[in-house]
Amino acid sequence: MTTLVRTSGSSVGTRTLPYPSFSSYMKARQPVLLRTARSLTANPSDAEDLLQTALTKTYVAWERIEDHRALDGYVRRALLNTRTSQWRKRKVDEFVCDELPEPEDVPAGDPAEHQALHDAMWRAIMKLPARQRAMVVLRYYEDLSEVQTAEVLGVSVGTVKSAVSRALGKLREDPELEPVR
Repeated sequence: MTTLVRTSGSSVGTRTLPYPSFSSYMKARQPVLLRTARSLTANPSDAEDLLQTALTKTYVAWERIEDHRALDGYVRRALLNTRTSQWRKRKVDEFVCDELPEPEDVPAGDPAEHQALHDAMWRAIMKLPARQRAMVVLRYYEDLSEVQTAEVLGVSVGTVKSAVSRALGKLREDPELEPVR
């Protein structure tokens, strides 16, 4: 395989890679090995870096690998060893302090009560007219601004403000949401 490389001047020269079989192996197996690397990391960019490091180690050891039919296993082991080394090198700082940084225990609510409140809120929202319901959902569940909500629905910002205000008034008066108040 021939590749172009820039030499010390501005001229371009060519050189032949010493292991053309490595290039063909890498091109053929890279998608499969990348999936393996992704299973070892939480970030796709970290997976690409991990695979690149493992392939570099494989390239350096290419002459020493006797059985090229077992290359996948070699690269997978290099992936695992490299990831383990990265994990071990992770720096953990500990600082002595007078107070613990953890927040005080806040009693967690009953999950059943939380779900009942969630269901009651959705029932109350479903009672709203379709236009008001759409505006409330876009504003508070999709977290859009008034301008964005107006653009999505094709109405003016003032219409969004007034309709949302009326909808929130209706929700405040809904008897199902009385326990929340």
